[in-house]
Amino acid sequence: MTKSTPEYLHSQITLETAKQLTSANTAESMVAVASTQKHTKLMSNLPFSLFVEAVEQAPVAISITDKKANILYINDAFTSVTGYKASEILGANESKLSDKSTPRQVYYDLWHTISRKQVWHGQLVNRKKMGQRYLADLTIAPMLDDRGAISHYIGMHRDVTQAHYAEQQVGNQKQLIESVINASPVAMAVLDENKKVVLDNQMYKMLISELDKSEPALFFLDALAQDLGNFWDIPDRKPGFTNHEIRVEGVGRRGTRWFSCSGNWFIESDTCADNFFVKQSNNYLLLSINDISQQRRQQENLHLQTLRTILAEEEHIRSIRETLLGAMHQIRQPLNQINAAIQIMAQRNDTQNKPLKDLLGQVQLMGAETLETLQRCVPEIPESAVVPVNLNQLLHEVMLLNSTKFLANGVVVDWLPNPVLPSILGSANKLRMMFKQLIDNAVNALNRPGGNRERLIKITTSSENGWVRVSIADTGPGIPLNQHSKVFEPFFTTHSMGGVKAGMGLVMVKEIANQHNAMIAINPDYKNGCCFELSFPVCPKKISTVNGHE
Repeated sequence: MTKSTPEYLHSQITLETAKQLTSANTAESMVAVASTQKHTKLMSNLPFSLFVEAVEQAPVAISITDKKANILYINDAFTSVTGYKASEILGANESKLSDKSTPRQVYYDLWHTISRKQVWHGQLVNRKKMGQRYLADLTIAPMLDDRGAISHYIGMHRDVTQAHYAEQQVGNQKQLIESVINASPVAMAVLDENKKVVLDNQMYKMLISELDKSEPALFFLDALAQDLGNFWDIPDRKPGFTNHEIRVEGVGRRGTRWFSCSGNWFIESDTCADNFFVKQSNNYLLLSINDISQQRRQQENLHLQTLRTILAEEEHIRSIRETLLGAMHQIRQPLNQINAAIQIMAQRNDTQNKPLKDLLGQVQLMGAETLETLQRCVPEIPESAVVPVNLNQLLHEVMLLNSTKFLANGVVVDWLPNPVLPSILGSANKLRMMFKQLIDNAVNALNRPGGNRERLIKITTSSENGWVRVSIADTGPGIPLNQHSKVFEPFFTTHSMGGVKAGMGLVMVKEIANQHNAMIAINPDYKNGCCFELSFPVCPKKISTVNGHE
């Protein structure tokens, strides 16, 4: 660079200041001009050699060309980037650096921009002296003379090959990760600490339409919270959970669906410039939602076959129990009368009827022995483990087991489950027996005269305030209000005199409900038949189950 270059730049600044002075006609312009004058005065106090050294020592490759792009000046950084020394490149055209891999349109845009006295910025593929290609991040600005015409061009560029490589690597890795995630048969979603989905895959998007949920992740998080508790706000970020099963009822044409959910927390460093020196991090949850409906249906079919055998055995045992208990009930009635007669005779001290009293005593003793024998013969229903159970699943199984009975009796079942129910603690076998008895009772009610023409059993489930509620209603003749509490007494029946007059079914229902700390009652406001309502306490939430361990 010659010494005239800084003088030329200085004259350009002075010319610009004069233009502003002649055009200033407002207070704002006067302030702007005064500021420019001050800036010009400060610059005039700097030695011209400082401008020269600033350009010479700039860490950016700088070149100045004439209007035809012939190189007139380069700085040291230009030599470092391109490999060309001043003696090798001065007088040559800038095109000497160009590589044919740069499209012609890029050069057209470049010249079209700078010829209109505008600054152009972009990327070109250039060649170094030894032939290596590199990516140049280039800025070219026109330099104007005192008449405002273009006299020279100044170019500044950096070798950004490594930065471009790193950027492309990041992009490629991102694309690879997204491809792998999208190819996964498992729905995935990444949620930030505000439960906002920031990344998902194609399988997750399919759930949006299949479940008719705008954000399925929030739906599953709510369902998980019912069983796992409020795992989201555990301090010190947070244990995950693995293969936690969620049962979703009545989803479109697919019916009941089962999903296995897993969640893992990970930490991402904050990229905000404000946190460059003070490291901050953000927590994210990777939620995986695997549709296991097909496997569960296959398991359910095998399970139903086993249940049919188990329930048939339990039904047989219950039938024997009811027969024996009925016989014992029939025996107790005359024995109670005999005992009353003996007590009356003892109070009267009736010696004349002593033989009769002795005979009655012998009959009473034999009756008591008979009752003891029958009591020993009453089979016990085997106990089963108390575990978290899903009442939707149990009711669904009982309905499948009773499907033949529904068809044979022309009964329509209206199944209205809550899509997701929290678990309750209970014995699965006992609860199945209880629901089967209530449904059998509803079918029998529909076969009695006095009901509606519509032969309907409506079964609903819901959850609120820590309780799971089940309702089993039928369109039969109903039960009078004054008999609502009596139906749970032993051997009480609402059948006509010509029907069965003894039974323990609803007694067993009441007993099983009590064993599960549940409440059972007949809805007095139900007018279309009879409606049994049950309420079960929700299974206590254990945060420790988040890790898959009790």
